[in-house]
Amino acid sequence: MTSLNNPGMQKKAVTVIGGGPAGLMAAEVLAAGGVQVDVYDAMPSVGRKFLLAGKGGMNLTHSEPYDAFLSRYGARRPQIAPLLDQFSPEALRAWVHALGIDTFIGSSGRVFPTDMKAAPLLRAWLHRLRQAGVRFHMRHRWLGWDEAGTLCFETPQGPASVSADAVVLALGGGSWARLGSDARWVPLLAQRDIPIAPLLPSNCGFETGWSEYFRERFGGHHLKSVAIMLDPADGDKPALRKQGEFVITADGVEGSLIYALSAGLRDRIAADGKATIQLDLLPDWPLQRVIDEVARPRGARSWSSHLQSRLGLKGVKTGLLRELVPAADFVDPLRLAHAIKALPLTLLAPRPIDEAISSAGGVAFEALDPQLMLTALPGVFCTGEMLDWEAPTGGYLLNACMASGRAAGSGVLSWLR
Repeated sequence: MTSLNNPGMQKKAVTVIGGGPAGLMAAEVLAAGGVQVDVYDAMPSVGRKFLLAGKGGMNLTHSEPYDAFLSRYGARRPQIAPLLDQFSPEALRAWVHALGIDTFIGSSGRVFPTDMKAAPLLRAWLHRLRQAGVRFHMRHRWLGWDEAGTLCFETPQGPASVSADAVVLALGGGSWARLGSDARWVPLLAQRDIPIAPLLPSNCGFETGWSEYFRERFGGHHLKSVAIMLDPADGDKPALRKQGEFVITADGVEGSLIYALSAGLRDRIAADGKATIQLDLLPDWPLQRVIDEVARPRGARSWSSHLQSRLGLKGVKTGLLRELVPAADFVDPLRLAHAIKALPLTLLAPRPIDEAISSAGGVAFEALDPQLMLTALPGVFCTGEMLDWEAPTGGYLLNACMASGRAAGSGVLSWLR
């Protein structure tokens, strides 16, 4: 094939389907490589999930040591690491700075834009893409290919067909369907015999089966300064312990501390029908100190007053004890102290995938070459959350999506050459 750099050749055309961070990053690399890029998206505007995810503070990436950063990708680390080697957390920050957006590192190590907002970053990015010649086509839903291999779209004006020299699929996972990640692409690729791991909720909440009283009294309350312990499936490994906070919901639990453990909890429930975690309601207190304080005479005070006076336990933490501890254990200081330090909570099911922050599963890496091209469909590349990987919140999702977008864009350029 004639080189892209041959001034006499017709400019190559590449179609990017999906206007999230992965698709936009692929478009940027492609435009810089000298091809005509057209981005198609089913929604009225691009980056809708990106904007909503940044509503409470746009978490770009994480500043922890690189090896620890890579460990967040679990079993898919071998596939994700080469992508991040080309677009590391430091490279992402430099890229953001080149858009005129300053960043800072928060106390948790997470990296944010100085103003904490996603919208200014997206506006600057889209402006740069348009200046580079990228064209955007909104409300164009991809329907697959026709018999001639032409891309088919449903548009407000009716059916449309598009021919391209290469295609980048950046169609997202299965969470937050209202923002575009509705997984309608799954049957389109399955028809082409592309191996796809089932989409599952990731960074999700879980159902517990609260009593009606507890649900009405404490639904929506934040549980702060707690730790969660999870016994490993492999009994030879130490228990996993993480400290932070989460939220009591009407149906169960959700929030950052739960999300950090969600993959293991989801898989445990799939295998055993349920998963039990232990809550340490006073993670900074040694057990003996809790035993000593609980055992002090309470006189005429109620147990709630006694726990608040001696341990500072009140509100939702006391409510959890009442919900989960047998009444007989409240008159046994030793049992009560152990419950405070290791309160069993059984999780029954993950919440639906559409409520999850992200999804696991997707196009198997084994179906792709190292440049993210489908080996069964030459010229078709996949990127972003539609690939079979997952990571916790904390900047890991966005960084890997953007890194995979860059890899796919570079892969297209190499393939066209």
